Amino acid sequence: MNFKKITAIVRQDLLEKVEHALKELGVPGVSVSQIKGYGEYTNLYAKDGMVEGVRVEVFIDIECADSVVQAIMQAAHTGLEGDGIVAITSVEQIYHIRTKELCEKDPC
Repeated sequence: MNFKKITAIVRQDLLEKVEHALKELGVPGVSVSQIKGYGEYTNLYAKDGMVEGVRVEVFIDIECADSVVQAIMQAAHTGLEGDGIVAITSVEQIYHIRTKELCEKDPC
């Protein structure tokens, strides 16, 4: 099994653009969560300095990981502070709960 987990934290207003790019690429599944935090960019107008954003997570075959990362970065890039980050991590195993079977390979 050769899966990667791609986690991207991006601006809320660019989520639709990122989703469209992933659909165009044929990514078989995406999870999106609303988040709040700070990093390189801090919201100086907010009492707690937190910035609102979204986390996009994709589990994908290792062979497709680079193209997925490039699509996310292309769609989410503005050139301004606070554009976000993309992280790639290795995944040991993925199971489908419905079938209780080990997932061998996803299309990309």
